[in-house]
Amino acid sequence: QVQLVESGGGLVQAGGSLRLSCAASGRTLSTYAVGWFRQAPGKEREFVAAVSRSGSATYYADSVKGRFTVYRDNAKAYLQMNSLKPEDTAVYYCSANRGSPTGRAQAYDYWGHGTQVTVSS
Repeated sequence: QVQLVESGGGLVQAGGSLRLSCAASGRTLSTYAVGWFRQAPGKEREFVAAVSRSGSATYYADSVKGRFTVYRDNAKAYLQMNSLKPEDTAVYYCSANRGSPTGRAQAYDYWGHGTQVTVSS
């Protein structure tokens, strides 16, 4: 069993930056691909970015390409968010699966409880 915990959310002005972190307990995160998803009020959860177990492969939703960067080290996964927009406001979740990184939420076995990101205009 893997427990995931996100951190780093908060309130930021449009154009600002935040870095989210995802840490695991129970098992090492390095053996899992990690995905980041977000859910805004009244909307469905959507894919943001994913990174392979080695960190060599990354994937992004079109809406965040060029602004967000997903990466990892041995202990954690990160989502660096730059040039934030009000429409990026959401609860951000990290997730983990034993296979390949993907934008399909159903492929992920473990989920954190989320961290709130609010971007003011």
